Amino acid sequence: MFQRNVNIIRSIEKTDSGVCYAEFGVRVPHTTGSAYMYSYVTVGEFIAFVIGWNMVLEYLIGTAAGACAISACVDAITGGTISLAIRNGVGTLVGHTPDFLAALITFFMTLLMVAGVKKSLLFTNILNAINFSVWVFIMAAGLWYVDTSNWSDHGGFMPFGWSGVLSGAATCFYAFIGFDIIATTGEEAKNPKWSIPMAVILSLVIVLTAYITSSMMLTLIIPYEQIDAESALVEMFAQKGAFKSKYIVAIGALAGLTVSMFGSMFPMPRIVYAMAKDGLIFRSLEAVWPFTGTPAKATCLLGLATAVVSLVMSLDVLVEMMSIGNETNIQNN
Repeated sequence: MFQRNVNIIRSIEKTDSGVCYAEFGVRVPHTTGSAYMYSYVTVGEFIAFVIGWNMVLEYLIGTAAGACAISACVDAITGGTISLAIRNGVGTLVGHTPDFLAALITFFMTLLMVAGVKKSLLFTNILNAINFSVWVFIMAAGLWYVDTSNWSDHGGFMPFGWSGVLSGAATCFYAFIGFDIIATTGEEAKNPKWSIPMAVILSLVIVLTAYITSSMMLTLIIPYEQIDAESALVEMFAQKGAFKSKYIVAIGALAGLTVSMFGSMFPMPRIVYAMAKDGLIFRSLEAVWPFTGTPAKATCLLGLATAVVSLVMSLDVLVEMMSIGNETNIQNN
């Protein structure tokens, strides 16, 4: 009971932190570095230095995990032939099959980051359009399989009462992190005093809407005790025999993983750039490529480090490490 209440409080705190980032975006505009910069101007260099590297480490692990997740998804689509070929040809490294596909994905993502914000934005907009289209498809196609009896007392609606609802909602608080990514674009935004708080607020609304509507459709189609805990939305249509719909949802999942990886990778070089600009690390890392206006050296260096991590570490280990980082940031916020 105590732990559930703590989780609920933390989920509320994360929503509040999003509003705080919006306020900082107004009060400290035209800056990059997000929480690092806000710490720098409020509590000093040392705390900012620690927070900056903590953020870089968290984003590096998150990006590597995203690359490994995309690689695993592609490998699953191909029936496991990629991982089998690598295992037979190369063997294992530190007890893990080297994920060369994840390293390759990281390499191409790094090139996209160096190409500039506009090209990166176009790429993410395309993926977000796919995500939105798949969400609309789920909402529309799901209407054919809706069974309102799932929401009746006989169907087991709210089997654990309001305490179960609150406990389940508390587990979704990871959806309310990442607002600092928006705040890292302060120097590249045309009007950060307006665009940053607006982006944070709209993100909150979109995430909340997506969670509520997806959960509604899922529980109206599949009784709660039959929901696949590992891949609920993807297997939702398969459980009803609509296998083609399952693959459409899988495409949306792949696009979502790619956007998630990009979201973790995007702020990393900008935090390093801000730290280098303040003289807390090597000044050479603040170099900006004049053709695209991006911190190319920091981007390439961090991309290489991420590729190495995604190559030698397994997805489950990365996810565990990322969860620890998120828990630490939640406590700090």
